[in-house]
Amino acid sequence: MSGTGVGIGQRPETRKQMMVKLLWTGIWLVYLSAPVSDLVHGGHGVVAVVLGWLGLAIFVAWYLALLFRTGRRNAQDFVLVSLAVLSAESTLLVLTLGREWLVLFVYVSIASGAALPLRLARWTIPVASALMAGLALLVADGTEYIGALLIPALLGGFAMTGVRELVRTTIELREARARVAQLAANEERLRLARDLHDLLGHSLSLITLKSELAGRMLPAHPDKAAQQVADIEQVSRQALVDVREAVTGYRRARLAAELAGAQVALTAAGVSAALPAEPDLTGVPEESESALAWALREAVTNVVRHSGARGCTVELLHRQTLDGPRLELTVEDDGSGGAGNGPGNGLAGLTERLEKAGGTLEATGSRHGFRLVARVPAGSGPHVGSAS
Repeated sequence: MSGTGVGIGQRPETRKQMMVKLLWTGIWLVYLSAPVSDLVHGGHGVVAVVLGWLGLAIFVAWYLALLFRTGRRNAQDFVLVSLAVLSAESTLLVLTLGREWLVLFVYVSIASGAALPLRLARWTIPVASALMAGLALLVADGTEYIGALLIPALLGGFAMTGVRELVRTTIELREARARVAQLAANEERLRLARDLHDLLGHSLSLITLKSELAGRMLPAHPDKAAQQVADIEQVSRQALVDVREAVTGYRRARLAAELAGAQVALTAAGVSAALPAEPDLTGVPEESESALAWALREAVTNVVRHSGARGCTVELLHRQTLDGPRLELTVEDDGSGGAGNGPGNGLAGLTERLEKAGGTLEATGSRHGFRLVARVPAGSGPHVGSAS
């Protein structure tokens, strides 16, 4: 999990996460009002009251320790021992102080669901509930509490197993999204490395060979050596042209290609994507198209890597403004990550790129997600989609 949130069955990693989890856990401790009321108004002796308060304090402390340590590795043995200790202490308190203490088994059941995997919790939850029902038959008037406590113990325990699995699945999904983005970046680097190798491998080998030949020819055949040097110059110039074309091809993004790539990236990351059809950009300045393509790439990268979104919508519209026709690209997601706490290097570089093309960039976050709007001059091209 990220931010201040921390999931059920997950150990808090920061002080803020610990405070949040302690707050949420503390809210549910209000149901211990029955044992507290019994100690205050139950008419027990002084020794019983003192031991009751001590037992309740130990139960709560052990219960909290169980919930806060379950995210650690190899903690399963600790969880099982803790549940056994809590069950034994609850049994002793019920038998000595009365039916009001049966509620402790609800906490044992819920702790089982929150701290144990389903393969174990499906046994410990019914066992804790059955133990509570058996004790209710033994203590005075305990049967009146069976209906009120048995269902919460069973449903609460198994509900916690569902929440625990949901949190685990969410964490795995976020890790998978991060891996997809990383793999995409690695693949792009490998592709560039392969192309540069293919472009330069032959040329550099030829330059090396001709340099060696020119070195051997210089003493006796300077005219032939000069010819080899001329060939070296020609090969190196062609290699320089090839590299420039390759780099230009990578750096001058095309909007149609980026739309197709965005569809693939969003789908691979598990984000529902709504994208426009391939636009007709005849007459649109190449610089404007390239700037919008880079804006789309940056926005989709942020959605995949940072937003945690489930859906993303991309719109491309042609607008008539006082400054002339404009192409407007809008990318909006329903996530919570946005672009971070401030404008990062990606958005800063994108703003500069759009400004060079005569365009503008707007990036705003809201409670519904994050929205990026890029506008560039459209030249005299056909309408991609009309809007006023």
